[in-house]
Parts: sequence; structure tokens; C-alpha cells
Amino acid sequence: MEFSSESVNHALFDCAHAKDIWDDSDFVDILIDAPRTSFKITLLWLSRKLYPLQLTRLLAMAWAAWFDPQSYVQSKCSLNEKVPLLAQLNPSGAERLPPGIVASKSDLYLRRLWGLPSEDLKTKPKYLVTFTVGLDMKENIDKAVKKFSDNFTILLFHYDGKTTEWDQFEWSKHAIHVSARKQKKWWYAKRFLHPDIVAPYDYIFIWDEDLGVDNFDSEKYVDLVKKHGLEISQPGVDPNSPFTWQMTRKRHDSEVHK
Repeated sequence: MEFSSESVNHALFDCAHAKDIWDDSDFVDILIDAPRTSFKITLLWLSRKLYPLQLTRLLAMAWAAWFDPQSYVQSKCSLNEKVPLLAQLNPSGAERLPPGIVASKSDLYLRRLWGLPSEDLKTKPKYLVTFTVGLDMKENIDKAVKKFSDNFTILLFHYDGKTTEWDQFEWSKHAIHVSARKQKKWWYAKRFLHPDIVAPYDYIFIWDEDLGVDNFDSEKYVDLVKKHGLEISQPGVDPNSPFTWQMTRKRHDSEVHK
């Protein structure tokens, strides 16, 4: 005996026996939106909306609707048991997305969009350094960037909208560029340095343009930070500069000062 796709869908989801199951279940809302063109299309649509365990439970209930809904409801299925749907698990705005697309954390490690696997990052940098820049600063920034080892991810925030001009430097081709006109470094930091994004890095440098780099060694600085257990710090600046606070000036009688 053959059944049309329409009659199968009706028997599984819309007939009186089926409604006795679905109307009191946690699947009632999602079934309202499900297409009814054919059972195959309905099943494919549901498989994109539900976790595998949820889909298994729904199919078990559909089996009961086809054969013996009353015995299934009474002996095998607790319809009052709450099964979380995607709308309850995903953040606002992503209720309809299937599992695995929305992640609670990410990072700034570059991924290959095309090309060979050999082009991927060989190692993941342990530290992040950011610069808020305009094109007129490119020579100073180039000098500063070269003081940071391959252990650092380089992130440039461009307040003048000019990014491709930096490609004259080889390191720029592997750096991350974020462009938004006429913004300050803390505007960028609040939006692009969220804790859930930068968590993989051991230390984050938000670089100031007034910090000299002539005698700076990034790896030695990190060693000092680790040695003294510093959570927030900055390199000492030229003690002879008239444009610095007393607290930030370099001292020669100690490795660190507070």
C-alpha cells in the first residue's frame, strides 16, 4: 500500500491523533513553521533546526503518531519533560541557527581562505600588540613593529581609513587591519578587544606612540612582566622627556616601579 507524501505528513503531524502528541510537546512551535511540501523536505528542514538528540526524540514521537500514539504517550514519552530548543540555547538574534555556528569565544588567529594548508599559521602567537595609527606615522610604526617577535599578533587600528598603503611593509601583509575614521584607541579597544576574543593571548600590548623603542626588547619585557607578576604595566619612557608623567619615566635603580 502506497501513501502520498501529503498523506504521510498529515498522518504524522496534522491528524487528530498526531495533534494529541504535538500540541502538548516542546516541538509544537517549531512544527508550525515547518514546511509541509513533503515528508522529506519537512525532515531535512527539522534536521537543520534541531540537535541530533532532539531530532531523535521528535522522530520517535512521529513513529508513535503513525502507529500507536496512545500507548507511546502513556508508556514511553514524558511530554511534560522540557527539551531545550535552539531558540533557548542560542543568543538573541541567532535563534534559528543550527548548533556549531554560534560560538561563545573566538580569537584573532588568521585562517586561510584559499590556497594550500602550508600557508596556514605555523604557530599561534602568544601575545597581541595593537597600534592606533594614521599613515603619517608609518615610519615610526614600522620601527616599533620590528621590535616585536613572531610571538606577537600585530593589530593596526586605522583612524584615517588608509590601510592598503601599509602594504609597502612586508609585516603589514600578515597583520590585522581594522579601519574606522576619526576614532581613538579606546574606542577600538572596547569593540575589538573583547575578553572572549583576546583570551588566547597571554599578554596584550596597547601601544602608545610616545613609547620609545630604541632600547626596547619585547621578549625581555614579557620576561620582566612574568617575573614580577604584573597584570597591567607599560615600559618606562625617556626620563628626560618633558611630555611624560613622573610615574611613567624610566628609573635606573629598579627593574619595575609602581
